[in-house]
Amino acid sequence: MDLLTPSFGLIIWTLLAFLIVFFVLKKFAWGPILSSLNEREKTIADSLSTAERVKEEMSQLKSENEALMAKARDERAQMLKEAKETRDKIVNEAREQAKLEAGKIIAESYAAIENQKMAALTDVKNQIGNMVIDISEKVIRRSLDDKKDQESYIRKLADDLIMLQKTT
Repeated sequence: MDLLTPSFGLIIWTLLAFLIVFFVLKKFAWGPILSSLNEREKTIADSLSTAERVKEEMSQLKSENEALMAKARDERAQMLKEAKETRDKIVNEAREQAKLEAGKIIAESYAAIENQKMAALTDVKNQIGNMVIDISEKVIRRSLDDKKDQESYIRKLADDLIMLQKTT
């Protein structure tokens, strides 16, 4: 049991060693330890405030970015709308131009057809006139007393001219 109960001298020497270590630590170690702890606390507080400031800046940048994205979407939509309007305008102008050109071509075609028709009618009239003159000339040259012979001769000449026209 002697081991469990310390002697009075041991207590004094232990107390004296403790006090010496305490004063040495107080004089040389606690100042730097406390200053480093205070410095670390200050660094942590600064880091936290910096992190909070960065967080606020990030939030602000995020809202600015969202605003820029919304603006960009609006501009893109506006550009697409303008492009569609321009495309529609160009298509409508081309359609109108095509209609004008088609109308012009149709009018020219009608004019050409009318000219050809008039030329064909004139040609037919000239041919009929020539045929009438030929028949009249032949009738006048042949003087017939009989009206029946005269009519049959005219018919024969007309048939001959028709046959001649069919072959050419």
